[in-house]
Amino acid sequence: MTYHIESITNPELEAKLQHKINLKTKPIGALGDLEQIAFQIGCIQQTKTPKISNPTIVVFAGDHGIATKNEVNPFPQEVTSQMVYNFVNGGAAINIFSSTNNLNLKIVDAGVNHTFPKSLDIINAKIDFGTKNYQEEPAMTLEECKKAFSKGGDIISKLKNEGTNTIGFGEMGISNTSSASLLMTYFTEIPISSCIGSGTGLNSEGISKKQHILSEVYNKYDPQNALEAMSTFGGFEIAMLTGAILKAAELKMIIVIDGFIVTAALLTALAIKPNALDYCIFAHNSNEKGHTKMLEFLDAKPLLSLGLRLGEGTGAALAMPLVQASVNFINDMASFDTAGVSEETTAK
Repeated sequence: MTYHIESITNPELEAKLQHKINLKTKPIGALGDLEQIAFQIGCIQQTKTPKISNPTIVVFAGDHGIATKNEVNPFPQEVTSQMVYNFVNGGAAINIFSSTNNLNLKIVDAGVNHTFPKSLDIINAKIDFGTKNYQEEPAMTLEECKKAFSKGGDIISKLKNEGTNTIGFGEMGISNTSSASLLMTYFTEIPISSCIGSGTGLNSEGISKKQHILSEVYNKYDPQNALEAMSTFGGFEIAMLTGAILKAAELKMIIVIDGFIVTAALLTALAIKPNALDYCIFAHNSNEKGHTKMLEFLDAKPLLSLGLRLGEGTGAALAMPLVQASVNFINDMASFDTAGVSEETTAK
């Protein structure tokens, strides 16, 4: 697995972009974070006139071996496959938000413990019928993890060839907050107790039990690198997300990062290629306990804070119009010279 991710740094272009933003009919900095997003997207695309093309949300679904014991998850494992059907039938939150904001939506079977009909409108990238239970053995083999990375990248390459240059990611997988917490602890060195939350609705007793179980799991292994960490603690959907993020950065796409699970995949990706961060826009601050600490670790500033903890890419879908608005203002908003509006004087 080799990824060639270019730096977006270009001092000459950066100066021109900032000058263009500053000349818009507004006080300097008055559009706040939207100005920074417009600047970042211009740098990603290496142009003063960036554009959003065929924005797409990709939701990766996979099952986790630990979920079969129902010790860390209030919902049974079969909810993963049931939710995939719900996505296909248009009944989930991500369907509503994608439709509202005119986003394409793709659902990927990365490793659900279910055999879907071949006619179902999903992308079949199944590695296996769920991971192994990492209480007993690593979640997947190194080869399975590499295969997941590769398949995630292939899906993104196909979308890029079809005209997509802006991608948001989501996930579905009962118990995947447990995997994300383990990965978060590995990459940030934040204690597991500060990384875990209620997931899909654990009470305080359930959270305490989850902390005990995951602490035992974490101490059982000693991964030596990002690939080993993902193989040990991850899920097929999280591994596929990691490969997708790395490929999207390599293809110079705008990457809209969703919540806790997707950010765990990003942490893995950044351990492999740190400059992939340059291509990422953070959609929101999830209400899942560890996500705020993840964002602080990355020094990331999310666009929204709505108390979401659903996953599915819902935060990314809701943030996408702000990304589009940033591009629209830098391209279409009048400048002082074209509008005949007087600029700010030096007097205060």
